[in-house]
Amino acid sequence: MENATTIWMDGEMVPWDDAQVHFLTHALHYGTAVFEGIRAYRTPDGTAIFRLREHIERLRRSTRAYGIPWDYDVDEIMEACREVVRANGLEAGYIRPLVFYALGAIGLNPAAAEVRTGIAAWEWGAYLGDEGIRNGIRVRISTWRRISGQSFIPVAKGSGQYLNSVLAKQEAIATGYDEALMLNVDGNISEGSGENLFLARDGVLFTPPISAGILDGITRASVMDLLRAEGVEIRETNLTRGDLYAADELFLTGTAAEVTPIREVDDRPIGTGKPGPLTRQAQELYAEAVTGKLESRRDWLDYV
Repeated sequence: MENATTIWMDGEMVPWDDAQVHFLTHALHYGTAVFEGIRAYRTPDGTAIFRLREHIERLRRSTRAYGIPWDYDVDEIMEACREVVRANGLEAGYIRPLVFYALGAIGLNPAAAEVRTGIAAWEWGAYLGDEGIRNGIRVRISTWRRISGQSFIPVAKGSGQYLNSVLAKQEAIATGYDEALMLNVDGNISEGSGENLFLARDGVLFTPPISAGILDGITRASVMDLLRAEGVEIRETNLTRGDLYAADELFLTGTAAEVTPIREVDDRPIGTGKPGPLTRQAQELYAEAVTGKLESRRDWLDYV
């Protein structure tokens, strides 16, 4: 991660190195925070943030899901995101809003703690590497199960629940893979450690439903919209481990990962072992949409 110059904290721009919190910040001890990951892209008409409103509306839903009182409205935080990008002179980059419980409580009840909001932005390349974008990554099925709606709120982006993803990611890296895929409590495929999954077979695209315990990804929804407009059939259905091994193509989607092909699962090559035609189509359409080259999706861009 490359440092930027300033971070937005509770309505003020603060120098990067001064954007600090107290040791007894509640979220530091208990993970009591919600966040978003958003990307800004260089376009022919200037820097634009991709689907900014949808991301901040999801941030609002996450605060409500976890009962965090939050006084800002969506438009205020959208403008704060633009301000952070401008202040750091970014033509493209990654934006991280965070709403968290700060000082005022140290027990499990955070009600007495102050709620704070910060937004950082910095330059960030391909999350799973440029080589992964071009030729695909190697993944493994994690021994860790994806969090269940019986214990957490998978459709919200609660900070503490991402310890589940950290365990899966660490295991994958330690055993020589680029990423993990997680099963849910029913043994069906859920998602990657921080990405949604798509599977292609016989020209049809499949993806796990929201009920499989996945995050309702904005990149996922965007890719589905783009491909359906091109006539691709997409089915939301439960998928098994065996379905992965029999797939013609697999790819991951996410704000950080964008559209990343999977060339191998559990040491088994997928299809030809190279990104397939539906994967490439998804990559190309998504790249055109985020960079302002797809006229029909210009409304997805929020210009800085």
